[in-house]
Amino acid sequence: MTEPRWLNDTEMRAWAGLLETYDLIHRLVELQLREVGGLTMVQYEILTRLNESPEGARGMTDLASRMVASRSGLTYQVGQLEKAGLLRRAPDPADDRGVLAVLTEEGRRVLEATAPGHVRIVREGLIDRLSETQVAQLADVMDTARAHLREVVPLIPPRARRGRGEA
Repeated sequence: MTEPRWLNDTEMRAWAGLLETYDLIHRLVELQLREVGGLTMVQYEILTRLNESPEGARGMTDLASRMVASRSGLTYQVGQLEKAGLLRRAPDPADDRGVLAVLTEEGRRVLEATAPGHVRIVREGLIDRLSETQVAQLADVMDTARAHLREVVPLIPPRARRGRGEA
């Protein structure tokens, strides 16, 4: 067994800073989304991903992959958004077994109401605190890490196998 490559002081500062910064900005965004739109961050992301699509719709598998979400977690959140009238589910005409999540007009209205506060928090909490060069460097760093992790992390875990005799 090989000895772990422990983080040096600078690496630890970077890692701890990433975690704390994410937690703090996430908390601010979540509070704003709940106050203005009654949404969680995950629900906002679902609506945003649907809004990014020209048709305002995405297949559930595609949505789960883009969001790095489990099938069950995504299904639950989509159900909550459907109950609230912010999206609807529909059969996927391109896939007999597929289901689309489709943004409703009410969903668009909620996005329009919450997006300005969301971007204000991201700007005030992070983007506007950095120089243009730092923002570009941060974007490059995140692109590199994201590309690597998307290659090695299973985004949609395989369904558990059932043993013989299990329903």
